[in-house]
Formats: sequence, C-alpha cells, structure tokens
Amino acid sequence: MSKKFQNKYRIESTRLQNWNYGWNADYFVTIKTKDRKPYFGKIVHGEMVLTKIGEIVQSEWLKTPDIRPDMNLKLGAWIVMPNHFHAIITIGKNQYNLKQNIGSKDAMHRISTMHQFGAHRKNLASIIRGFKSSVTTYAQKHHIIFGWQSRFYDRIINDSIDYMKCEHYIRNNPKNW
Repeated sequence: MSKKFQNKYRIESTRLQNWNYGWNADYFVTIKTKDRKPYFGKIVHGEMVLTKIGEIVQSEWLKTPDIRPDMNLKLGAWIVMPNHFHAIITIGKNQYNLKQNIGSKDAMHRISTMHQFGAHRKNLASIIRGFKSSVTTYAQKHHIIFGWQSRFYDRIINDSIDYMKCEHYIRNNPKNW
C-alpha cells in the first residue's frame, strides 16, 4: 500500500523491520530489468544465450566477493535470465556483523543507528547497489541501451531445505521459462 511522504506517494519497504541486512545469513535475490525488457539475452532450447550486457552481469557478479573481501561473501547458485537475475548470496560473519558486548559503547551506537534512514554500508543493499552500478557504468561507457528496475527483491533463506529449494528454482529457471 502506498503512503504519502512530502505530498508524494511512496511504496512501503518490503524489508523486514527487525532484521539487519548486514547480518550473517543466506539471501535469495532477484533483480529485474527496467520495464522487464530482455536486455540480457534469450532462452534457446532451455539454455540461456547471453548478450554482451548479459555477459557483463555475469562477470560483475563473479567479482562481488573479491570487491568486498571484508564482508566474507559467498556466492551460491545464480542465473542471468533474459529480463532478470537470480542469486543466492551469503553474508558471512565479519567485523561489521559480529555480536558485541551489549554494554559496550560501540554496540550501543550500532543499535541506535541500525534503523536510521540514509545509505547503509556493508549490507545486502550496498552489495546490490554496487553490482547494479558497475553493470550500468559499463553499459553507459559502451553505449549499450540498458536499465535496471529501481528496486530488488530479497528473501532471507531460513534453513538448508529452503536453501535447496531456492537453488533448485534458480538452476531450473531457464528450462521453465
């Protein structure tokens, strides 16, 4: 449901209000292209055939853990589809999400600033922002017409069974297209 903010409608966040998206967890992510246009390629006989920008999406995603080594990221299953991208990414335990003594000054600061508005660093949104930005920058430099949908979808994976279901869905996405 949309609400007004400064006399403009805005879409409510789909993010969990009591969850810090920098926490150690497995996340299932879907990112769509603008207007769901098939910028990334096409499915031929159940296999994805990538365009140049689809290849860039693939290569930029593979760089993600190396670009952010301090976040202890692990890439799970992922797939570039004609008009979207699915991935499982794990944010491992790292210096930004370690549970600290609740009495410490730093821990109190982290708790008090956890749900403030503004750009956040070292979390799922910052990873996706950087990934989308790198693909967009490449497209602009090489005059490739392309655009992302402004938001992305995520889901926290609950357990190993849920993880396997997400992985199965990703791997079979081209066959089910």
